[in-house]
Amino acid sequence: MSWRLLPDLAARSLGGGVPYVSDELFAAGDNLVTDAPPSFQAQTFGPKGQVYDGWETRRRREPGHDHAIVRLGAPGIVRGVVVDTAFFTGNYPPHASVEGVAVDGYPGPAELASAPWAPLVPRSPLAGDTRNEFEVTEPYRCTHVRLTIYPDGGVARLRVHGEVVPDPALLPGVLDLAAMEHGGQVVECSNMFYGPPHRLIAPGLARVMGEGWETARRRDGGNDWVLVKLAAPGVVRIAELDTSHFKGNAPGAASLRGVDARTSDIDDPAAWFDILPRTRLQPDTRHRFPVSPVPQAATHVRLDVFPDGGMARLRLYGELTEDARAALSARWRATTTSSRRGDIQ
Repeated sequence: MSWRLLPDLAARSLGGGVPYVSDELFAAGDNLVTDAPPSFQAQTFGPKGQVYDGWETRRRREPGHDHAIVRLGAPGIVRGVVVDTAFFTGNYPPHASVEGVAVDGYPGPAELASAPWAPLVPRSPLAGDTRNEFEVTEPYRCTHVRLTIYPDGGVARLRVHGEVVPDPALLPGVLDLAAMEHGGQVVECSNMFYGPPHRLIAPGLARVMGEGWETARRRDGGNDWVLVKLAAPGVVRIAELDTSHFKGNAPGAASLRGVDARTSDIDDPAAWFDILPRTRLQPDTRHRFPVSPVPQAATHVRLDVFPDGGMARLRLYGELTEDARAALSARWRATTTSSRRGDIQ
C-alpha cells in the first residue's frame, strides 16, 4: 500500500496537537494539524497582516531557524511526510527537516526539547504553494515529530502518514478491532466518489454527512464494499453500522464477512465466513448488532453495502486473540527501542 493512503497520525481528528512552536507571530502552529485542506481568501487582513490558514513565523533578522513540535494523535511508524506550503508563495521556507521521537507518558515542551530526536526527513528543499512529499524509511515508532524550517516562513499543513503501533498495555479486553487509533486500516474499497473510506474507522461520531464514506450512485447490478484490515486478529462480538446524517442516501442493507489471512487465502471466496448476514438498514441511525453465533477469529472484515450509499462509521467490537496480543507486544517492543524512547511519566 502506498504511504499516501495510510492515516495521518498527526491529524487533529485523531488527537494530534502542536504543544510547542518557536514562533507564530503571523499564523498559529495549531493550523498544521487541521484536518481540512488549507484555504485562502485574498485581501483578508488582520492586525498582523494577511490571514493565512497555516503556521507562519516572523522574518528572522538573526541566525537560526524555527521549529514546531507535533504530538501524534496515534503513535506509530512514519512512512511518509507532506510539508504542504499551499498559498505560501513569497513567504515559504526554502528548506525543512523532520525528526521523530518516542516518549513515554505525557511530556511538556521543556522535556521534549531534551528528548533523543532522530532524523526522519533530512534537511530538504521546499517549493512554495506545493505539497512537498517525502518518503520515510526509519522503522521506529514515534509519539512526536519536530518540523524545522530554515530559516523562517509559512507552512500550511504537516501530514504524517504511517502505521499505528498501539501500546498493548493501553488496549482494553474488549475494543474496536477496526478503529484507526488501534491500528485498523482500510486496504481496499469499490468506490469513494464523495468521501474516503478511512473515515469509517475514524475516532468519535461523525458530525456531518461529509465526515463519512459515500459512493457514487450505482447504475448496474452490483454493490459497493470496503475491506478493513483489523488492528490485530480478533473475534468480533458486536458490529455497529452507523448511517448518521445519511438520510436519502443510506444503503438499503449491509453485510459483514471475515477471513483469517494467517491460515487462509484472502482471495479464496470459500475462506470467508459470515459475521453479519445481509441486514436491512435505516437512514440516519446507529445500528448495533450482536454477532451470534460468535465466528472464528478474523484478520480482515469486508463490509458490503447494497447497492450503494453512505455510512458514517463502522465499529467492530471484540477481543484480540492471545497470540495477537503477544504479537502486538513484540512489535511495540521492537519498534520502540531504548535509544529512541525517553521515559517521561
